[in-house]
Amino acid sequence: MKKNIDVVGAVIIENGKILCAQRGERQILPLKWEFPGGKIEQGESPEEALRREIEEEMHCKIEIGEQVEHTVYEYDFGIVHLTTFFCRIVEGKPVLTEHVAIKWLAPHELTSLDWAPADIPAIEKLSQMSVLH
Repeated sequence: MKKNIDVVGAVIIENGKILCAQRGERQILPLKWEFPGGKIEQGESPEEALRREIEEEMHCKIEIGEQVEHTVYEYDFGIVHLTTFFCRIVEGKPVLTEHVAIKWLAPHELTSLDWAPADIPAIEKLSQMSVLH
């Protein structure tokens, strides 16, 4: 039986654009695009995990808003339960530590990237939005 993996992703919005991050070549799902975030540690709330992950991965502090999507996707390595939240940066600028690239895209441009499968339901929802705050 595959293990469940609880992860969170930040849909970071700035000036009406969304931060997209590309995974490294040596990671699982190499070079796929994703929302930055990571695994929820035992005893953490999704919001606490997201704050910690963004501080670790991008050296930024974020404010977390409402949930965008919750997706369950079965990969070879396990069943990912991904919860994404609208976020905004309140301190710092994104720094590449685990990702090889980042892009800021308007909602209608999101579908142009090769996304990790678990992120696609959120991408479909976001790409339909005309205005982001």
